[in-house]
Amino acid sequence: MNVLVINAGSSSLKYQLIDMADETVLAKGIIERIGAERTVLKHTKIGQDKVEIFEDVGDHTGAVKLVVDTLMDKELGVVSSMDEINAVGHRVVHGGEKYASSVVITDEVIKTIEECSEFAPLHNPANLMGINACKKIMPDVMMVAVFDTAFHQTIPKKAYIYGLPYEAYSEMKIRRYGFHGTSHSYVANRAAEMIGKDVNDLKIVTCHLGGGSSVCAIDHGKSVDTSMGFTPLEGLMMGTRCGSIDPAIIEFIMNKKGYDIKRVVSYLNKESGVLGLSGVSSDFRDLWIAWDNGKGNERAKIALDAFCYGVKKYIGAYAFAMGGIDVIVITAGIGENDPGVRKMCTEGLEFIGAKIDDVKNDFKGEEHIISADDSDVAIICVMTDEEMKIARETKVLC
Repeated sequence: MNVLVINAGSSSLKYQLIDMADETVLAKGIIERIGAERTVLKHTKIGQDKVEIFEDVGDHTGAVKLVVDTLMDKELGVVSSMDEINAVGHRVVHGGEKYASSVVITDEVIKTIEECSEFAPLHNPANLMGINACKKIMPDVMMVAVFDTAFHQTIPKKAYIYGLPYEAYSEMKIRRYGFHGTSHSYVANRAAEMIGKDVNDLKIVTCHLGGGSSVCAIDHGKSVDTSMGFTPLEGLMMGTRCGSIDPAIIEFIMNKKGYDIKRVVSYLNKESGVLGLSGVSSDFRDLWIAWDNGKGNERAKIALDAFCYGVKKYIGAYAFAMGGIDVIVITAGIGENDPGVRKMCTEGLEFIGAKIDDVKNDFKGEEHIISADDSDVAIICVMTDEEMKIARETKVLC
Protein backbone atom coordinates (compact mmCIF):
# COMPACT_ATOMS: atom_id res chain seq x y z
CA MET A 1 0.00 0.00 0.00
CA ASN A 2 1.08 3.59 -0.66
CA VAL A 3 0.78 6.16 2.14
CA LEU A 4 0.96 9.88 1.47
CA VAL A 5 2.39 11.75 4.47
CA ILE A 6 1.35 15.39 4.81
CA ASN A 7 2.83 18.01 7.12
CA ALA A 8 0.96 21.25 6.53
CA GLY A 9 2.16 24.64 7.76
CA SER A 10 0.42 27.97 7.41
CA SER A 11 2.10 28.74 4.06
CA SER A 12 3.90 25.50 3.27
CA LEU A 13 3.15 21.81 2.81
CA LYS A 14 5.67 18.98 3.04
CA TYR A 15 4.89 15.54 1.65
CA GLN A 16 6.27 12.06 1.07
CA LEU A 17 4.73 9.12 -0.77
CA ILE A 18 5.90 5.85 0.77
CA ASP A 19 5.37 2.29 -0.46
CA MET A 20 4.73 0.47 2.80
CA ALA A 21 5.36 -2.96 1.30
CA ASP A 22 9.08 -2.34 1.81
CA GLU A 23 8.96 1.18 3.29
CA THR A 24 10.45 2.73 0.17
CA VAL A 25 10.10 6.49 -0.30
CA LEU A 26 8.86 6.97 -3.86
CA ALA A 27 8.74 10.77 -3.97
CA LYS A 28 8.96 13.73 -1.62
CA GLY A 29 8.84 17.48 -1.67
CA ILE A 30 7.59 20.75 -0.29
CA ILE A 31 5.37 23.55 -1.52
CA GLU A 32 6.38 26.98 -0.23
CA ARG A 33 4.70 30.38 -0.36
CA ILE A 34 1.14 29.06 -0.52
CA GLY A 35 -1.19 32.01 -1.08
CA ALA A 36 1.64 34.31 -2.18
CA GLU A 37 3.24 35.15 -5.51
CA ARG A 38 5.66 32.64 -7.03
CA THR A 39 4.51 29.61 -5.11
CA VAL A 40 7.16 26.94 -5.65
CA LEU A 41 6.93 23.15 -5.52
CA LYS A 42 10.28 21.47 -4.87
CA HIS A 43 9.72 17.86 -5.90
CA THR A 44 12.00 14.85 -5.94
CA LYS A 45 11.16 11.56 -7.59
CA ILE A 46 13.56 9.17 -5.89
CA GLY A 47 16.36 8.37 -8.30
CA GLN A 48 15.99 11.66 -10.15
CA ASP A 49 17.20 15.21 -9.55
CA LYS A 50 15.03 17.66 -7.65
CA VAL A 51 12.84 19.88 -9.82
CA GLU A 52 11.21 23.21 -9.05
CA ILE A 53 7.75 24.00 -10.36
CA PHE A 54 6.49 27.58 -10.09
CA GLU A 55 2.72 27.80 -10.06
CA ASP A 56 0.61 30.26 -8.10
CA VAL A 57 -1.42 28.35 -5.52
CA GLY A 58 -4.06 30.30 -3.63
CA ASP A 59 -4.72 27.91 -0.74
CA HIS A 60 -3.98 24.48 0.68
CA THR A 61 -6.58 22.81 -1.53
CA GLY A 62 -4.70 24.07 -4.57
CA ALA A 63 -1.45 22.93 -3.00
CA VAL A 64 -2.71 19.38 -2.43
CA LYS A 65 -4.07 19.26 -5.99
CA LEU A 66 -0.64 20.31 -7.30
CA VAL A 67 1.05 17.61 -5.21
CA VAL A 68 -1.35 14.89 -6.43
CA ASP A 69 -1.06 16.03 -10.05
CA THR A 70 2.73 15.95 -9.79
CA LEU A 71 2.69 12.47 -8.23
CA MET A 72 0.63 11.31 -11.24
CA ASP A 73 2.71 13.16 -13.85
CA LYS A 74 4.13 10.89 -16.59
CA GLU A 75 7.70 12.13 -16.10
CA LEU A 76 7.84 13.32 -12.50
CA GLY A 77 5.22 11.06 -10.98
CA VAL A 78 5.31 7.64 -9.36
CA VAL A 79 1.65 6.55 -9.59
CA SER A 80 -0.69 6.36 -12.56
CA SER A 81 -3.87 7.39 -10.74
CA MET A 82 -5.18 8.62 -7.41
CA ASP A 83 -6.41 5.09 -6.73
CA GLU A 84 -2.80 4.14 -5.98
CA ILE A 85 -2.74 6.47 -2.95
CA ASN A 86 -4.30 4.22 -0.33
CA ALA A 87 -4.17 6.44 2.76
CA VAL A 88 -2.98 9.83 3.98
CA GLY A 89 -1.18 10.33 7.28
CA HIS A 90 -1.28 13.87 8.67
CA ARG A 91 1.10 15.32 11.22
CA VAL A 92 -0.97 17.12 13.86
CA VAL A 93 0.89 18.95 16.61
CA HIS A 94 -1.61 18.91 19.48
CA GLY A 95 -4.17 16.31 20.49
CA GLY A 96 -4.58 17.47 24.09
CA GLU A 97 -5.39 14.80 26.65
CA LYS A 98 -7.92 13.08 24.42
CA TYR A 99 -5.57 11.23 22.09
CA ALA A 100 -2.82 8.95 23.34
CA SER A 101 -2.41 7.33 19.93
CA SER A 102 -3.00 7.99 16.26
CA VAL A 103 -6.60 7.91 15.03
CA VAL A 104 -8.62 7.71 11.84
CA ILE A 105 -9.86 11.22 11.10
CA THR A 106 -13.59 11.71 11.66
CA ASP A 107 -15.74 14.79 12.23
CA GLU A 108 -15.24 14.30 15.97
CA VAL A 109 -11.45 14.19 15.55
CA ILE A 110 -11.52 17.38 13.50
CA LYS A 111 -13.56 19.06 16.22
CA THR A 112 -11.00 18.04 18.85
CA ILE A 113 -8.12 19.34 16.72
CA GLU A 114 -9.99 22.63 16.42
CA GLU A 115 -10.49 22.76 20.20
CA CYS A 116 -6.80 22.08 20.78
CA SER A 117 -5.89 25.03 18.56
CA GLU A 118 -5.93 27.22 21.66
CA PHE A 119 -2.89 25.24 22.86
CA ALA A 120 -1.12 25.31 19.46
CA PRO A 121 -2.45 28.37 17.59
CA LEU A 122 0.44 28.41 15.12
CA HIS A 123 0.21 24.74 14.21
CA ASN A 124 -3.18 23.06 14.63
CA PRO A 125 -5.07 25.47 12.34
CA ALA A 126 -2.46 24.89 9.62
CA ASN A 127 -2.63 21.12 10.16
CA LEU A 128 -6.41 21.35 9.75
CA MET A 129 -6.01 23.22 6.48
CA GLY A 130 -3.99 20.29 5.16
CA ILE A 131 -6.58 17.78 6.37
CA ASN A 132 -9.52 19.66 4.87
CA ALA A 133 -7.66 20.16 1.59
CA CYS A 134 -6.92 16.44 1.29
CA LYS A 135 -10.55 15.58 2.09
CA LYS A 136 -11.66 17.79 -0.80
CA ILE A 137 -9.16 16.43 -3.31
CA MET A 138 -9.26 12.80 -2.11
CA PRO A 139 -12.68 12.36 -0.46
CA ASP A 140 -12.64 8.56 -0.57
CA VAL A 141 -9.14 8.06 0.83
CA MET A 142 -8.68 7.15 4.51
CA MET A 143 -7.07 9.94 6.57
CA VAL A 144 -5.14 9.41 9.81
CA ALA A 145 -4.03 12.00 12.38
CA VAL A 146 -0.66 11.37 14.06
CA PHE A 147 -0.20 13.67 17.05
CA ASP A 148 3.12 15.07 18.31
CA THR A 149 1.69 15.04 21.83
CA ALA A 150 0.26 11.50 21.82
CA PHE A 151 3.49 9.69 22.75
CA HIS A 152 3.79 11.78 25.92
CA GLN A 153 0.33 10.92 27.25
CA THR A 154 1.97 8.16 29.33
CA ILE A 155 3.81 10.76 31.44
CA PRO A 156 2.56 10.41 35.04
CA LYS A 157 0.75 13.28 36.75
CA LYS A 158 3.66 13.98 39.10
CA ALA A 159 5.76 14.81 36.02
CA TYR A 160 3.22 16.75 33.97
CA ILE A 161 1.55 18.84 36.68
CA TYR A 162 2.72 22.40 37.40
CA GLY A 163 2.93 24.03 40.82
CA LEU A 164 -0.07 26.24 40.12
CA PRO A 165 -3.49 26.21 41.79
CA TYR A 166 -5.06 22.89 40.80
CA GLU A 167 -7.82 24.69 38.90
CA ALA A 168 -5.18 25.71 36.34
CA TYR A 169 -5.12 22.04 35.36
CA SER A 170 -8.68 20.92 36.13
CA GLU A 171 -10.37 23.90 34.47
CA MET A 172 -7.85 25.24 31.93
CA LYS A 173 -5.89 22.04 31.19
CA ILE A 174 -2.56 23.75 31.85
CA ARG A 175 -0.03 20.92 32.12
CA ARG A 176 3.07 19.54 30.48
CA TYR A 177 2.12 18.12 27.09
CA GLY A 178 5.49 17.69 25.40
CA PHE A 179 6.26 17.71 21.69
CA HIS A 180 8.45 15.96 19.11
CA GLY A 181 6.68 12.76 20.16
CA THR A 182 6.88 11.07 16.75
CA SER A 183 10.63 11.69 16.65
CA HIS A 184 11.31 10.53 20.22
CA SER A 185 9.30 7.37 19.64
CA TYR A 186 10.92 6.61 16.29
CA VAL A 187 14.53 7.06 17.40
CA ALA A 188 14.05 5.10 20.63
CA ASN A 189 12.79 2.11 18.67
CA ARG A 190 15.50 2.50 16.05
CA ALA A 191 18.24 2.69 18.68
CA ALA A 192 16.97 -0.48 20.36
CA GLU A 193 17.00 -2.18 16.97
CA MET A 194 20.60 -1.07 16.36
CA ILE A 195 21.83 -2.74 19.56
CA GLY A 196 19.65 -5.82 19.09
CA LYS A 197 17.38 -5.28 22.08
CA ASP A 198 13.67 -4.77 22.75
CA VAL A 199 12.76 -1.15 23.45
CA ASN A 200 10.43 -2.43 26.18
CA ASP A 201 13.45 -3.72 28.12
CA LEU A 202 15.40 -0.45 28.11
CA LYS A 203 15.68 2.89 29.89
CA ILE A 204 16.43 5.46 27.19
CA VAL A 205 17.03 9.21 27.07
CA THR A 206 16.41 10.65 23.62
CA CYS A 207 17.79 14.08 22.66
CA HIS A 208 16.05 15.72 19.68
CA LEU A 209 18.47 18.55 18.92
CA GLY A 210 17.37 20.85 16.11
CA GLY A 211 16.00 24.36 15.68
CA GLY A 212 13.51 23.23 18.29
CA SER A 213 15.07 20.87 20.83
CA SER A 214 13.74 18.56 23.51
CA VAL A 215 14.84 15.65 25.67
CA CYS A 216 12.65 12.70 26.62
CA ALA A 217 12.87 9.97 29.27
CA ILE A 218 11.59 6.67 27.87
CA ASP A 219 11.18 3.88 30.39
CA HIS A 220 10.44 0.47 28.86
CA GLY A 221 9.02 2.01 25.69
CA LYS A 222 6.90 4.69 27.36
CA SER A 223 7.52 8.42 27.70
CA VAL A 224 7.71 9.27 31.40
CA ASP A 225 9.03 12.83 31.19
CA THR A 226 10.05 15.38 28.59
CA SER A 227 11.59 18.82 28.58
CA MET A 228 9.03 20.76 26.52
CA GLY A 229 5.92 21.61 28.47
CA PHE A 230 2.63 23.42 27.97
CA THR A 231 4.25 24.95 24.89
CA PRO A 232 7.48 24.27 22.97
CA LEU A 233 9.07 27.26 24.75
CA GLU A 234 9.90 25.33 27.93
CA GLY A 235 12.97 23.20 28.45
CA LEU A 236 16.24 23.51 26.57
CA MET A 237 17.54 26.76 25.19
CA MET A 238 17.01 26.40 21.43
CA GLY A 239 17.82 28.17 18.19
CA THR A 240 15.70 31.25 18.93
CA ARG A 241 13.69 30.17 22.01
CA CYS A 242 14.90 30.94 25.52
CA GLY A 243 13.85 27.65 27.10
CA SER A 244 13.03 27.51 30.82
CA ILE A 245 13.48 30.80 32.68
CA ASP A 246 12.30 32.37 35.92
CA PRO A 247 8.73 33.49 35.09
CA ALA A 248 9.31 36.78 36.92
CA ILE A 249 11.75 37.74 34.17
CA ILE A 250 8.76 38.34 31.87
CA GLU A 251 7.36 41.16 34.01
CA PHE A 252 10.84 42.57 34.53
CA ILE A 253 11.49 42.75 30.77
CA MET A 254 8.06 44.28 30.13
CA ASN A 255 8.73 47.02 32.66
CA LYS A 256 12.29 47.70 31.53
CA LYS A 257 11.61 47.59 27.79
CA GLY A 258 8.03 48.85 27.76
CA TYR A 259 6.93 45.69 25.93
CA ASP A 260 3.34 44.45 25.88
CA ILE A 261 2.70 40.73 26.28
CA LYS A 262 2.65 40.05 22.52
CA ARG A 263 6.04 41.70 22.10
CA VAL A 264 7.65 39.91 25.02
CA VAL A 265 6.36 36.54 23.77
CA SER A 266 8.03 37.26 20.43
CA TYR A 267 11.20 38.27 22.30
CA LEU A 268 11.29 34.92 24.11
CA ASN A 269 10.39 32.79 21.08
CA LYS A 270 12.15 34.49 18.18
CA GLU A 271 14.99 36.63 19.53
CA SER A 272 16.42 34.49 22.33
CA GLY A 273 18.15 31.10 22.54
CA VAL A 274 21.55 30.67 20.93
CA LEU A 275 20.73 33.47 18.49
CA GLY A 276 20.15 36.03 21.21
CA LEU A 277 22.93 34.74 23.45
CA SER A 278 25.58 34.59 20.73
CA GLY A 279 24.52 37.63 18.73
CA VAL A 280 25.67 35.63 15.71
CA SER A 281 23.14 33.08 14.48
CA SER A 282 20.74 30.30 15.41
CA ASP A 283 22.75 27.99 13.10
CA PHE A 284 25.33 26.01 15.05
CA ARG A 285 27.65 25.89 12.04
CA ASP A 286 27.91 29.67 12.23
CA LEU A 287 28.62 29.48 15.97
CA TRP A 288 31.59 27.15 15.47
CA ILE A 289 32.98 29.42 12.73
CA ALA A 290 32.51 32.49 14.91
CA TRP A 291 34.25 30.80 17.85
CA ASP A 292 37.10 29.47 15.67
CA ASN A 293 38.72 27.32 18.36
CA GLY A 294 39.27 30.12 20.83
CA LYS A 295 40.31 32.84 18.41
CA GLY A 296 36.91 34.34 17.77
CA ASN A 297 33.60 35.37 19.26
CA GLU A 298 33.43 34.54 22.97
CA ARG A 299 29.62 34.86 23.00
CA ALA A 300 29.39 32.12 20.35
CA LYS A 301 31.27 29.77 22.67
CA ILE A 302 29.07 30.75 25.61
CA ALA A 303 26.00 29.84 23.54
CA LEU A 304 27.47 26.46 22.58
CA ASP A 305 28.49 25.73 26.18
CA ALA A 306 25.11 26.75 27.62
CA PHE A 307 23.14 24.69 25.10
CA CYS A 308 25.18 21.52 25.63
CA TYR A 309 25.22 21.98 29.41
CA GLY A 310 21.43 22.09 29.34
CA VAL A 311 21.24 18.84 27.38
CA LYS A 312 23.66 17.16 29.78
CA LYS A 313 21.59 18.27 32.80
CA TYR A 314 18.45 16.68 31.35
CA ILE A 315 20.28 13.44 30.54
CA GLY A 316 21.50 13.19 34.13
CA ALA A 317 18.16 14.18 35.64
CA TYR A 318 16.23 11.65 33.58
CA ALA A 319 18.74 8.88 34.29
CA PHE A 320 18.16 9.40 38.01
CA ALA A 321 14.40 9.83 37.62
CA MET A 322 14.17 6.46 35.85
CA GLY A 323 16.53 4.78 38.30
CA GLY A 324 19.07 3.99 35.62
CA ILE A 325 19.90 4.39 31.96
CA ASP A 326 20.82 1.99 29.17
CA VAL A 327 20.89 4.19 26.08
CA ILE A 328 21.41 7.84 25.15
CA VAL A 329 20.10 8.75 21.70
CA ILE A 330 21.05 11.93 19.84
CA THR A 331 19.08 12.95 16.76
CA ALA A 332 17.66 15.75 14.54
CA GLY A 333 19.49 18.36 12.48
CA ILE A 334 22.10 19.43 15.03
CA GLY A 335 22.44 16.05 16.71
CA GLU A 336 22.91 14.20 13.43
CA ASN A 337 25.38 16.62 11.90
CA ASP A 338 27.45 18.18 14.69
CA PRO A 339 30.04 15.87 16.30
CA GLY A 340 31.24 18.74 18.50
CA VAL A 341 27.80 19.18 20.05
CA ARG A 342 27.41 15.41 20.51
CA LYS A 343 30.73 15.31 22.36
CA MET A 344 29.95 18.31 24.58
CA CYS A 345 26.52 16.91 25.48
CA THR A 346 27.87 13.53 26.60
CA GLU A 347 31.41 14.00 27.87
CA GLY A 348 31.78 13.82 31.63
CA LEU A 349 28.96 11.30 32.03
CA GLU A 350 31.25 8.40 32.93
CA PHE A 351 29.81 8.41 36.46
CA ILE A 352 26.54 7.04 35.03
CA GLY A 353 28.43 4.60 32.78
CA ALA A 354 28.29 6.66 29.57
CA LYS A 355 31.54 7.22 27.67
CA ILE A 356 31.79 8.60 24.14
CA ASP A 357 34.43 7.46 21.63
CA ASP A 358 35.88 10.46 19.79
CA VAL A 359 36.91 8.39 16.76
CA LYS A 360 33.48 6.78 16.37
CA ASN A 361 31.90 10.22 16.80
CA ASP A 362 33.79 11.77 13.87
CA PHE A 363 31.05 11.87 11.20
CA LYS A 364 28.04 13.83 9.97
CA GLY A 365 24.63 12.79 8.73
CA GLU A 366 24.83 9.06 9.47
CA GLU A 367 23.67 6.52 12.05
CA HIS A 368 26.34 5.18 14.38
CA ILE A 369 26.89 3.78 17.84
CA ILE A 370 29.37 6.32 19.20
CA SER A 371 29.95 5.03 22.73
CA ALA A 372 33.32 3.58 23.72
CA ASP A 373 33.68 -0.18 23.79
CA ASP A 374 33.91 -0.12 27.60
CA SER A 375 30.86 2.15 28.03
CA ASP A 376 28.04 0.57 30.02
CA VAL A 377 25.55 2.96 28.41
CA ALA A 378 25.14 2.90 24.63
CA ILE A 379 25.40 6.34 23.02
CA ILE A 380 23.81 6.30 19.58
CA CYS A 381 23.30 8.85 16.83
CA VAL A 382 20.08 8.03 14.98
CA MET A 383 18.66 9.70 11.87
CA THR A 384 15.14 10.64 12.81
CA ASP A 385 12.37 9.90 10.32
CA GLU A 386 9.09 11.37 11.49
CA GLU A 387 7.51 10.81 8.07
CA MET A 388 8.19 7.09 8.26
CA LYS A 389 6.76 6.99 11.77
CA ILE A 390 3.59 8.72 10.53
CA ALA A 391 3.35 6.30 7.61
CA ARG A 392 3.71 3.29 9.91
CA GLU A 393 1.05 4.61 12.29
CA THR A 394 -1.24 5.17 9.31
CA LYS A 395 -0.68 1.68 7.94
CA VAL A 396 -1.61 0.11 11.30
CA LEU A 397 -5.02 1.81 11.22
CA CYS A 398 -5.83 0.94 7.61
